[in-house]
Amino acid sequence: MKLFYNIFIKLYPFVAKLISAKNTKAKLWIEGRKNIFEQLQESLKNNKQNIVWMHCSSLGEFEQGRTVLEKLKLLYPNYKFLLTFFSPSGFEVQKKYPHADWIYYLPMDSANNAKEFLDIVNPVLVLFIKYEYWYYYLTEIKKRKISLLLVSGIFREGQPFFKWYGGLYREMLQCFTHVFVQDDNCLSLLRNIGFTKNVSISGDTRFDRVLEIANMFEPITIIEKFIDNSKVIVAGSTWFDDDEVLAHYANLHTEIKFIIAPHEIEKERLNECLTMYKNSILFSKWQQATEPVNANVLIIDNVGILSKLYKYATICYVGGGFGDDGVHNVLEAAVYKKPVLFGPEFSKYREAVELIDAKGSFSIQSALELEKIFNQLFDDKNLYETTANNAAKYVANKSGATTTVVEYIYEKRLLTN
Repeated sequence: MKLFYNIFIKLYPFVAKLISAKNTKAKLWIEGRKNIFEQLQESLKNNKQNIVWMHCSSLGEFEQGRTVLEKLKLLYPNYKFLLTFFSPSGFEVQKKYPHADWIYYLPMDSANNAKEFLDIVNPVLVLFIKYEYWYYYLTEIKKRKISLLLVSGIFREGQPFFKWYGGLYREMLQCFTHVFVQDDNCLSLLRNIGFTKNVSISGDTRFDRVLEIANMFEPITIIEKFIDNSKVIVAGSTWFDDDEVLAHYANLHTEIKFIIAPHEIEKERLNECLTMYKNSILFSKWQQATEPVNANVLIIDNVGILSKLYKYATICYVGGGFGDDGVHNVLEAAVYKKPVLFGPEFSKYREAVELIDAKGSFSIQSALELEKIFNQLFDDKNLYETTANNAAKYVANKSGATTTVVEYIYEKRLLTN
C-alpha cells in the first residue's frame, strides 16, 4: 500500500502541472506552492512565539475548523496560528482570513517536505480537520512527539481504514494524540479495528459555525430590493442537474423570486444558468442596474454570501444531490428555520440523512416531485411551520463540538498561558 501511496504523491503534482495550462484550479495549485519553503522561512524567521498549526483540505473543512481556531486564539493570545490548505478552493477564498497569522498551501507530502516544513514551523499543537491524511506529515509529527488532534473526524465502512489492505491508513490514525469523531457509528468503526483509546465523540463543529453565522447575520440591502416582499426560493451550490430540475418551476412561476448560487461561477457555467432560467439576471448586473429589470431569477456570480442568502428564503434548495459526490452543506440553510430540499444522493452525508429523519427536509427525485413539494409547502401553512421548526431544532440540538475540543486542549494543558 505504501508503494501505491508513494506513486500517488509523485503523480499528483505531475498531473496537476500537465493540465494547469487549461485548468484554473490546477494552475493555482502549482503556482501557490512555488518557493513555498523560502516563503515560510521568510515569514517565520523573526517569530518568537509558539505556533499552533491547523490544516484543512478545502473551504468546507476550514468552516469546520475555524470555530476551534478562533476560540483558541481568544483563549491563548500569546500563540501564533498557521493555517494551511491543500486545495485552491480553500486557500484562494480564505488567504486573507484575519484570525490566522500565516496562511499557506501545504507542500505536497513527502518525507523531505514533511521534515523541512516541521523544521521551519515547529508547532506545539497540530489540528487536522475532518479528514485528509498525509502519511509523511503525520508520522513525522508523531516522531517529534507533537500533540496532534483530528477534529470532527468522519468515518464510513467503505474507507481503507477498515479494509484488509488499509494498514497504511491505520498507521496514520495511530499518529493522532486524540481523534474527535462526529457520532456513535464512527466510534464503533474505530473500536472494531482496535482504536479504543484516545477516541471520543465530540459532534460536528459545523453546527457551531452555522449557528455563529446566523447569529452574526447582517442584512443585504440589494437582495432585499430584488425580493420585494415576494415568496423566495434560494438554491445554493447548484450543478447543471439541479438547475434543470429547478428551472421548469422558476420559468413557470414568475411570481416567485429565485436566488440561484451555482457551485462554480466560471463564465460558461453562468451562461448556462442564464439560458436555463428564462427571466434571469446576474447579481453583478443587478447591482449596476439603474432602471427596473424584469427578472424573477437572480444568479449569484460571486463567492462568500450564500450562507447569508438562505436567511431570505421561504424555502431552501441545496445542490449536489443529483451528482455522484452528493448534496452540499444543508446546515447553512436549516439553521435559519427553513424547509430544505435536495436531490436523491445524500446517504454519505450524516446531517442530510438526520435532517430527513427529523422531518426538517425533503429529498426529491425529479422536477415533478420538486414542484409537488414546493406547492405543498407554499399552500399548507402547518406543514411549512412544522418542517421549518424541525430544521432549526435539529441544528440547535447538535451544537457544542467546539467547546468539547477546546476543553480537551485546556484540560490536557496542550497549550498554556
